[in-house]
Amino acid sequence: MDVWRRLLLAVVCGVAVAGVYAAQPVLVPMGRDLGVPAEQAGWIVATGQFGYLAGLVLLVPLGDVVDTRRLIAVHMAITGAGAVLTASASAGWVAFVGLGLSGVFAVVVQIAVAYAASLSPPAERGRNIGVVTSGVVVGILGARVVTGALADVWGWRSVYAALAFLSFGLAALVLVMLPSRARPGAPVTYGQVVVSLCGLFGRSAFLTRGLVAFFLFASFGTLWSGLSLPLADAPWELSEGQIGLFGIAGLAGALGAARAGRWADAGRAASVAGPALILLVLSWAAIARLPWSLWLLVAGIVVLDLAVQVVHVGNQHLLTAAHPDRVSSVIGGYMVFYSLGSALGAAATTAVFATYGWAGSSLLGAGFAACALAVQVIGGARLGGKAFVREDARGSVRG
Repeated sequence: MDVWRRLLLAVVCGVAVAGVYAAQPVLVPMGRDLGVPAEQAGWIVATGQFGYLAGLVLLVPLGDVVDTRRLIAVHMAITGAGAVLTASASAGWVAFVGLGLSGVFAVVVQIAVAYAASLSPPAERGRNIGVVTSGVVVGILGARVVTGALADVWGWRSVYAALAFLSFGLAALVLVMLPSRARPGAPVTYGQVVVSLCGLFGRSAFLTRGLVAFFLFASFGTLWSGLSLPLADAPWELSEGQIGLFGIAGLAGALGAARAGRWADAGRAASVAGPALILLVLSWAAIARLPWSLWLLVAGIVVLDLAVQVVHVGNQHLLTAAHPDRVSSVIGGYMVFYSLGSALGAAATTAVFATYGWAGSSLLGAGFAACALAVQVIGGARLGGKAFVREDARGSVRG
């Protein structure tokens, strides 16, 4: 896969995932304009996230059944339609439909990652996954910065208008620039793929990677969903625009994703996961100093995001190498753990902060990171520390 196709898939991922997170910095004006009560404003973001979870189970398996290139294009076009609905909404329920639609079809991210993996020779699979995954990081964190800037000048509706324009344009580019993917093995039906996806949850190797992802992104969600609370409070009292700039520090994770891909290609995906998770735990020591130092916070954010992406890319490389005949299904199943972990971190950090302050939230994030490390150590010992594993039809693990 050449560099332009990798970059196109990375941009597809960034734009699609930005549609799920774009509402975070503009939650207040969106809720006010759409007549959504303040106590229900959180559903503006949650609608897209729940849609995303549904799409992981219902839509991602299609990548193992139909032409993936066309599937990516259709997903981007429908994502754009959801953004148009949101941008033009005059009532809350219309915006919720648009946000839900964009969320469901934002799972094009996982289809794009699986597509990149399936077209890559083994020696380049990790690098290509890393580059495409870096688009997700830029989309999640960059959306915070760009959304705030656009909303300040043209209002929050301009954010979704821009996302719609980009989505439709990318849908056309995908059809022109990307090749069709010949699926290995005998043809399968959608029902067979869904049953196969459910069967993955009984495999020990898959569960190990999935549980690591669950706690990994619970720690990640604890930071990014709770960070605005102490920054807006004394002693910093930063504005929404200033808080959004901290997303720039998190973009270091994009560099981590690219480097992790190269390590995975060198057969080091499993061996670097443990040290990366140790760094994740330690990063919270710096993040916890937020009430006294913003520089230590920035350093902690950089380390945390690098560690998260190293483990995340390595996990995807290991799983797609173990299941080359159903890469879309295995990525979709793995990302269920990601989605649930992110939701747990987001819900728990606000509740803990209200009672115990940022020190409590930091302990929570470090605790999630420690759980991920424990699963990695215990699971790695059970799997024999291999760089990747294969599981046969009976679900047993062989090195």
